[in-house]
Amino acid sequence: MTTTSEKNVNKWLITITVMLPTIMEIIDTSVANVALPHMQGSLNAGTDEITWVLTSYLVSNAVVLPITGWLSRVFGRKRFLMTCITLFTLASLLCGSAPTLATLILFRIIQGAAGGALIPISQAILMETFPPRERGMAMAIFGVGAMFGPIVGPALGGWITDNLNWRWIFYINLPIGMIALVMCGLFIFDPAYLKRGAQTMRIDYGGLVLLTTGMGALQVVLDKGQQEDWFNSSFIIAFSIIMVVSLVALVWVELTHDHPIINLRLFRNISFSAGNFIMFVVGFCLYSSITMIPLFLQNLMGYSATDAGMVLAPGGVATLITMPLVGLMLQKRDGRKIVFLGLVIGATAMFFMQRLNLLASYGDFVWPRVVLGVGLAMIFVPLTTVTLATISRQEMGNATGMFNLLRNIGGSVGIAMAATILARREQFYQTALSGHSVPYDPVWQMKFSQLKQALVLKGISVAQADQTALGIMYGVVRRQAGALAFNYVFWVIGVAFLSIIPLLLLLKRSSHEGENPAAH
Repeated sequence: MTTTSEKNVNKWLITITVMLPTIMEIIDTSVANVALPHMQGSLNAGTDEITWVLTSYLVSNAVVLPITGWLSRVFGRKRFLMTCITLFTLASLLCGSAPTLATLILFRIIQGAAGGALIPISQAILMETFPPRERGMAMAIFGVGAMFGPIVGPALGGWITDNLNWRWIFYINLPIGMIALVMCGLFIFDPAYLKRGAQTMRIDYGGLVLLTTGMGALQVVLDKGQQEDWFNSSFIIAFSIIMVVSLVALVWVELTHDHPIINLRLFRNISFSAGNFIMFVVGFCLYSSITMIPLFLQNLMGYSATDAGMVLAPGGVATLITMPLVGLMLQKRDGRKIVFLGLVIGATAMFFMQRLNLLASYGDFVWPRVVLGVGLAMIFVPLTTVTLATISRQEMGNATGMFNLLRNIGGSVGIAMAATILARREQFYQTALSGHSVPYDPVWQMKFSQLKQALVLKGISVAQADQTALGIMYGVVRRQAGALAFNYVFWVIGVAFLSIIPLLLLLKRSSHEGENPAAH
């Protein structure tokens, strides 16, 4: 049966135990977002380079996520989970002490690999612990714990960054990791089928090498693409070829191996495949939006890291409040309809953000973030429940690993694409605005004259006032171009939310009564 019945451990104790490593991982992602500008200055990195701190973590996750089920069977789920928590905690300590951008990225890769298994193992344990009709509520409660990270993370990360140092955002993982380790040792146990499976397992070395090569090449392409001008660079083309060849070979190897590290046969299930692709796009929208918002606030609006965090935090509170309600709705309503409503709400929030300008107030930024938080709560819980509803208990580890893999790959692609679109649209809008900011334009002449006179009245010489006024005018043009570029990125994210609505028709409606394939 389940881990609960085998060891007579209360299911709510198990829920709290598996929520802790999830909180630890998600806090680490959300606190890093608001600290990016500070890391950028401290480590002497550009905007496209500092996002490697996020993408390197997400893509190194991608190597471990799909093989979580396989590694759990080989090493034992409890032992593997405790090992990952230990490595994640130690990697957090190393990230906090990293002297350069290169070493920080290296330690983030280690941290991402260690953290890759935390959420899928936690979800698999919960899906086994609760009976079918209670799984929607179980995922909602798990989601409430997971949302503790986005609520506390931005505000706590901003306060730590402003008052201490960005390095301390990694050190906060240490106490959580130690508590999680102790609770896992006390309350988590391996089910019998995992113990039986490990005895007859032959290691798929070919799949492991191809997966690592393919995902590693993908990381290089995403991290260096904008800096190298994407496919105009032979370097990017070479790594793209390595990625494609490795992933195609991986598909062939996994479909022919007796004990593949990734069970691609699960994708024969149309509902599971559709749910995974929807999660890919949702990951694209989520990670790109929560990366762009702090950059907009800090680079263009002059917000501190703490203030930027306080803009993100209310959205997490909205998700926290909405998730239990969604869990109750799932016991009586079709999960696909809830996901549909969530996608529409998410797109609406992005279109609100598209209309923001440099005169917007704190409240103007908070409300779209709150609306987005409600939408995400209505997407994640029902989408997870519906997608995994038809998966057998033995394959639950594989399924949750791939489900989270698609979310993280989508996030990594989203961050890379958002950074690329932002850089190129800034150039485009700057060129367009500069065409209207010429000395022969009457409006420009009036503004320039007023600014120059104000500078002279402050005691600046006429020659110096000329140069200073030109610099200020150019700065205004750059800020306006930046605001328009951010607006365009938010519009793209909103369209992406809407584009996956037709795929909801391919999802299978989950059963609220009786047995479920996931229980067999």
